[in-house]
Amino acid sequence: MGQKVHPLGFRLGITKDWDSRWYADKDYAKNVHNDLMIRSFIKKRLERAGVSKIELERASNNLKVDIYSARPGIVIGRKGQEVDKLKNDLRRLTGKIVTVNIHEIKKAEIDAQLVAENIAMQILRRVSYRRAMKRSITSALRYGAQGIKISCAGRLGGAEIARTEWFREGRVPLHTLKADIDYGFAEAKASYGVIGIKVWIYKGDIVTKKESVEKESKQ
Repeated sequence: MGQKVHPLGFRLGITKDWDSRWYADKDYAKNVHNDLMIRSFIKKRLERAGVSKIELERASNNLKVDIYSARPGIVIGRKGQEVDKLKNDLRRLTGKIVTVNIHEIKKAEIDAQLVAENIAMQILRRVSYRRAMKRSITSALRYGAQGIKISCAGRLGGAEIARTEWFREGRVPLHTLKADIDYGFAEAKASYGVIGIKVWIYKGDIVTKKESVEKESKQ
C-alpha cells in the first residue's frame, strides 16, 4: 500500500513554514478562497516571470505579498511600473492595503516548482517527456542538488493508456524530517489529455542550532 504524504505538509512547523500566515476566527473560509484567488491571479499575470512561490501575510487591514521569481526584472518592470500596477490591481481585488516584495531565485535549476513547470512547457512543445526529464535531472545535479526524483503521469507520448514513469538520481530521503526536500507540481494540458509532473529535489539536511552546538562541543 502506497501511503503518500505531501512532502511540504509533512514537514510543516518542523523545517518548512506556511505559505499563508494569518489567523482568523470568523472569516477563515473567505480568507482561504481569497488566498487562492490572489495566487491564481498573480500566476496568470506573471506567467513569463518564472514565479515559484507566493507567500501571503495578513494583519488586520494589511496584506503582505512575497513573490519568489526567477526573472524579477519582468515582475518589477521599467522603473517599477509593473509592480505598481500589480499593487493597485491587488488593492482593488482585495480592498486591503497591499505591500509587494519581490525575491530573486538564484538557481532556478534546483527549484522544484520551476523544474516541473519547465518540463510541462517542454511537453507542450512536443519535446519527448523522457528527454525533458533527463535534461532537468542532469542540470539539477550540476547546480548542487544532492538528489532528484521526477515523475510524469498521464497519456505519455499520446498513448492510449495512461501510465506513470519516473526517474531518480542521487539520494531523495522522503521520510527524513530534517531533509530539505523541495517539492513542485505542474500540469501540461496537452491536446490528448493532461499530464501531471511531480518533482522532488533533495538539497541536504537542515541542521538545527541544537545539533550544530552538539557538533561543536564534540570537536
